[in-house]
Amino acid sequence: MSLRVLRAKAAVTLLMLGAVLSGCETAPGTGRTFFTGGMSAEDEVALGAQEHQKIVPEFGGAYDSPELNAYVGSVGRLLAKTSESPDLNFTFTILDSPIVNAFALPGGYVYITRGLLALANDEAEMAGVLAHEIGHVTARHSAERYGQAMAANIAQVGLGILFGSAASDAVGTVGGLALRSFSRDQEHESDLLGIRYLTRAGYDPGAMAGFLEHLLADSRLEAEMAGQPGRADEFNIMQTHPRTADRVEAAIREAGVKVVQNPIHGRDIYLSKIDGMLYGENPDEGIVRGRTFLHAKLKFAFEVPAKFQLTNGRQAVVARGPQGAAIIFDQSKSGGNVSMPAYLTGTWAKGVELSDVEAITVNGMAGATGGTRLKTKQGPRDIRLVAIRYDAQTIYRMLFVTPPDASQAVAEGLRRTTYSFRRLSDREAAAIKPSRVRIHTVRSGETAQAIAARMPFEDFALQRFLALNGLSPQSKLSRGQKVKVIAE
Repeated sequence: MSLRVLRAKAAVTLLMLGAVLSGCETAPGTGRTFFTGGMSAEDEVALGAQEHQKIVPEFGGAYDSPELNAYVGSVGRLLAKTSESPDLNFTFTILDSPIVNAFALPGGYVYITRGLLALANDEAEMAGVLAHEIGHVTARHSAERYGQAMAANIAQVGLGILFGSAASDAVGTVGGLALRSFSRDQEHESDLLGIRYLTRAGYDPGAMAGFLEHLLADSRLEAEMAGQPGRADEFNIMQTHPRTADRVEAAIREAGVKVVQNPIHGRDIYLSKIDGMLYGENPDEGIVRGRTFLHAKLKFAFEVPAKFQLTNGRQAVVARGPQGAAIIFDQSKSGGNVSMPAYLTGTWAKGVELSDVEAITVNGMAGATGGTRLKTKQGPRDIRLVAIRYDAQTIYRMLFVTPPDASQAVAEGLRRTTYSFRRLSDREAAAIKPSRVRIHTVRSGETAQAIAARMPFEDFALQRFLALNGLSPQSKLSRGQKVKVIAE
């Protein structure tokens, strides 16, 4: 390559970098200047409004409780008014999801799930979550992330001009990996800002760290119940918000905020607001009752074997059992006017060599089953497929996955699961009631074990009660104490 060509290409790159520098703005929350890729504050509001229409349906819709929504919104607006963007029209939405989660979109759109509200123990803990998300907005982290993506693209083009496509592709790949979630520094900034807003509003800033402790205990329990005790971070918002109580405590010290005299905790009012709130799955999406999954809207039910833990996911119902066994249940379209064995081999498992394929009848419904052994990253697995035609439009499917050395031990239980699938009558479907959060006042002599035993859980009842209330096994209940319980 000639020196003249190299100089020309370098000039183009410098022009691109000049465009990067010209697109810098300052975040009101932090006073820090960064590249936004040309995204103005007005653009953020427009983008947030556009994405809001997509986000809400994806997370089960907005939770239908005007009173609770008004309460959460009032706390959120109080915090937002103490921020560096008091005139921004923040929107606070409770999502109808049992998953513990919270996040924010650019332009002041803040979301919190009813699953998180059930886990929080007072208004200050909820306020800590909202304040952190408000911090992401006032720090303009979404605009910064957009700017980083734009800068990576510009650098990619520039490097491609100077050194060829190989270097360009490498930068693009690294940039994509780095921009999937907020960085640790951004999370730290949001903690600092959230602590600032909490104290300005009169809340105890320590509630932010306290909630994270409760969240960790709950996520450890969720991981244990799912048979994956070493993967607690995958069962809560820490997957996208990499924070710990220790880091928040350090942020409180770094923030140097004044001690709040008589800080707001708001436990009684908070508990009164969430009393009666839906807990767990919405019946319209199916609910778990011990080892049974019931769907009132679609009118079916089935039961999994003992020691299997059911989880209702967005795409499928999953039950995890001992020794790595699993059941995956989902729905499919009818597959046309074909026999069930033909659907199994020609549609669902097309291209897979199945053995022992046979037609079956499950409580009056036509079905088919067949098996195979596949190599997976975890080693060989025995796979058994079961397809059941519910009606002319719908087929329900069960996929049984077991390690070969466990297949024989669980075979009878999985067979019983297959034949437990049944239609629900109108009366049975109407009788399915959701679980709700109820506030119970502890009576003299009552223990955690006694209260937990009355909740509708077949296993981990005491652990669920303790995690729900932020208690440890050593905690003692006192007469008149208010605790959260789950009741049908």
